[in-house]
Amino acid sequence: MANKDSAKKAMRHSERARIFNLRRKRAMKSAIKELLLLVSAGKKQEAVKLLPKVYKVIDKAAKRGVIKKNTASRKKSRLTKHVEKISV
Repeated sequence: MANKDSAKKAMRHSERARIFNLRRKRAMKSAIKELLLLVSAGKKQEAVKLLPKVYKVIDKAAKRGVIKKNTASRKKSRLTKHVEKISV
């Protein structure tokens, strides 16, 4: 446990940041899962409509430092490939 006031404040801050990061990561994972469910069901039009929203969630996670920039890029690339593979 922290003894100094500044250390206590840092703990409060890091806990708050952890909660925000978890929330953003959970939102990203659920958006990706939703898109992959559409892909596995073969619903291309719905998946194409959802893709920009998933991009936005991934980019926000990268911007806030929840995931790294290259990880975000890789995820977006792989999701796009999944969507493109669906036959109409």
